Amino acid sequence: MAMIDVNGIRVYHEVHGPEDAPWVLNIGGSGGDLRRTFPDRSPLNTSFRVLHYDQRGLGRTSRPEVEYTMSDYADDAAALIDSVVRTGGDERCHVVGTSFGGMVALELAARRPDLVDRLVVLVSSPGGDHPSYPLHELELLPPDERLRRRLPLLDTRWDPDADEPIPDLGAVYDHIVAQARDVVPVDVAMGAARQLAARRGHDVVDRLRTIDRPTLVGCGRFDGIAPVENSEFMVERLPDARLEVFEGGHLVMFQDRRLWATVISFLADGSAAVSDITRVAPSP
Repeated sequence: MAMIDVNGIRVYHEVHGPEDAPWVLNIGGSGGDLRRTFPDRSPLNTSFRVLHYDQRGLGRTSRPEVEYTMSDYADDAAALIDSVVRTGGDERCHVVGTSFGGMVALELAARRPDLVDRLVVLVSSPGGDHPSYPLHELELLPPDERLRRRLPLLDTRWDPDADEPIPDLGAVYDHIVAQARDVVPVDVAMGAARQLAARRGHDVVDRLRTIDRPTLVGCGRFDGIAPVENSEFMVERLPDARLEVFEGGHLVMFQDRRLWATVISFLADGSAAVSDITRVAPSP
């Protein structure tokens, strides 16, 4: 657990996993805070040396009172690789990005391909004319209404009257509902709002063909935030990419245990993993 100065901000980060394992930069989603996402429990830690961090405006990282851009987030990620990973002599590291983190990972790979070995983009979108759902539109709603609108986006099968409102999510569902009712400090809310504003400007559509790193694109079949069609679009344009559709929604990493096994296999041995990954067609 440490702070590091990059790009004029102080970034809180943690490193987990075997010291002699290959490096992975893990980039989290919207509103991510390592105090609530338990980086020490990440399945990635079992096989890799994983760098987890709070992005600008979030968690224990600085909250500069300026507008944030996607290039800012990508440049922060690049600076972390340069400052933490490359001190160990590594030329490149694997990058795993989830949701908003997937957007940052794509921007990073487009801007600094020299830093990226293999790339994993989970439940995310390329932006432009294939954006993720505009979450900023929910922020002005009262908390209960915002939660009611958000839940079916997390999984289109959401049924509030069912014993399990979102299938296979278990206790995570109760955790989401409880968090939605927490009172968020003003400075934390501002950091999250600036992140959502940067998210609105995300667009790597015209640069996808320049990202030539081996890439695994993973999505949830019932995701209402980053629909399957967006992942299919990315895979069609990325030069060296494979698609895996998992059984779940935007939180599919908690719903389908195949996800982390597939990611770890892909990162551990790219050539073998790619041949083992089955492309699953979306439901009609």
